[in-house]
Amino acid sequence: MKIEYDKLTASLEDYLEAIYLIAQSCAVARSKDIAEALGVAKPSVTSALRTLASRGLINYKAYGYVSLTEAGTEAAKGIVNKHSIIQDFFSDVLGIEAQTAQTAACELEHSLGPAIISKLLSFVEFIRSDDNGGRGILENFKAFHNSRTLNEQNQEQYGKQH
Repeated sequence: MKIEYDKLTASLEDYLEAIYLIAQSCAVARSKDIAEALGVAKPSVTSALRTLASRGLINYKAYGYVSLTEAGTEAAKGIVNKHSIIQDFFSDVLGIEAQTAQTAACELEHSLGPAIISKLLSFVEFIRSDDNGGRGILENFKAFHNSRTLNEQNQEQYGKQH
């Protein structure tokens, strides 16, 4: 069953992603674990779990464990993959610090559609497929970026002096 990610809200995607990641280490998730992972109140978790269960994405009974259905697992894997592609682009290609890349990926993963994600993935794979693991291309980009940054700083200094 193909899940259309654009039919899930950003919040529901976050819940699916959290359940998937928790279940990777614990097999099932509890409401408490989900609330902690997302930094939300337990009543918010209960509401989201009911919605996800009604859509056939999770198995959930009040006060019980939460597990993903086959459709929920497929959707969650897609969400986690999308997050990973964006984070890899920021950290591996643009050279952004890991925590900043993680935070930005969390914010963008909900707004970028499949066509953009597909192109980002292709670009990251293209960079990695380079004979030097993309280092030549990445070093050229860093040098280009640094020169632009220096030029902008020099222009700001020049403007302050005149």
